[in-house]
Amino acid sequence: MPDNSYVLVINCGSSSLKFSLIAPLTGEALLEGIAERLMTENAIITFKYHSNKASQKPNKEQQSQKTILKAPFDHKTAIAQLVEKLKQNQLINKISAIGHRVVHGGEQYSQPTLITEDVKETIKKLSKLAPLHNPANLSGIEVAQQAFKNLPQVAIFDTAFHQSMPEKAFMYALPYNLYQQHSVRKYGFHGTSHYFVSQQAAKKMNKSIEQCSFISAHLGNGCSVTAVKNGKSVDSSMGFTPLEGVMMGTRSGSIDPGIIFYLVEQLNYTLAEVNQLLNKKSGLLGLSQLSNDCRTLEKSALATEDYEKSRLAKLALSVFCFQIAKSIASFSASLTSLDALIFTGGIGENSSFIREHIIEHLSLLNFQLDPSLNLTTRLGKSGNIATKNSRPCLIIPTNEEWVIAEQTYRLIQQLNKSNS
Repeated sequence: MPDNSYVLVINCGSSSLKFSLIAPLTGEALLEGIAERLMTENAIITFKYHSNKASQKPNKEQQSQKTILKAPFDHKTAIAQLVEKLKQNQLINKISAIGHRVVHGGEQYSQPTLITEDVKETIKKLSKLAPLHNPANLSGIEVAQQAFKNLPQVAIFDTAFHQSMPEKAFMYALPYNLYQQHSVRKYGFHGTSHYFVSQQAAKKMNKSIEQCSFISAHLGNGCSVTAVKNGKSVDSSMGFTPLEGVMMGTRSGSIDPGIIFYLVEQLNYTLAEVNQLLNKKSGLLGLSQLSNDCRTLEKSALATEDYEKSRLAKLALSVFCFQIAKSIASFSASLTSLDALIFTGGIGENSSFIREHIIEHLSLLNFQLDPSLNLTTRLGKSGNIATKNSRPCLIIPTNEEWVIAEQTYRLIQQLNKSNS
């Protein structure tokens, strides 16, 4: 691989900035890290270094470094720190392009897209559909353009993979003019993750992705289930926003919309308070009254010293698993065959408890877990955790950064060929 063919992947949140320097054809990362708690006095940036064939292995002190950020503690500060580290470690010249994760691409973007002024303007307009995400993504793009002026920058959209959904899957039963005039429809999210794990699942089954049908469950603090038919998304649980679908860490998922009117009209909630309630105070956290972290809830569910605390932890986990199982079962309506169920994301990859209690509701789809394989397949391991007589149930660690790097690199290669 040429020395300058690495892609710098940037994932910019409202108060964070994740980054990875990745070889797009192999997924090898030379440097990765995250800047957290930006815009506060506790802002910090962490760098993790990895060895590669072209450089010496870093010592233990170099492998992970944390730096307290100085004022103004913003994304520009974080990018400046990143550029400095890249220069110090002689990595700056390895970068061929910058790949950006952008959450919402609307109906305009179904493919990786070279970022131009027009594209930035469209991302800005789409902020009304993703007010918590697109403005931060755009901020990361603009800061990166200032820092890497001579490098092409590419946007990879979370919604792009789901643009293959048919109308019957993405339309809401609302007046049609809301779709025509205001783009109110289901979009789906976690697209890069569902794309990656379905591609990897096809390889594990020694089949072409065009011949495969999967149901993919991305389970983390945010959760979504997607039906993949012949390599394309045909339905997904998240909708107009990432709030729809199954119960999540702090998000309610789908609820009766009448509850919103009740909260506002009878309990005197403001719309801002409803928004905060459904996005930040519900889900596992709200139902358990304890935590949005499955690890904490699993421990509490087994504890005996506090009955009520244990009861609510069990309840939250039970509702969580049942909702996901129902979503998985419902997506069989979008498929004519099913090759495997895929678990991914932090919870999906690591929680044998959650996987077990989801699968116990899916016997009609011929899923049955091997208890030993379920317990041992975690911490980055992949494999089939089903019994021999069961339909395959695959654990596949996701790698969204690699998808962004690979798609960015291939787009730049195509553009270079067309211009030569």
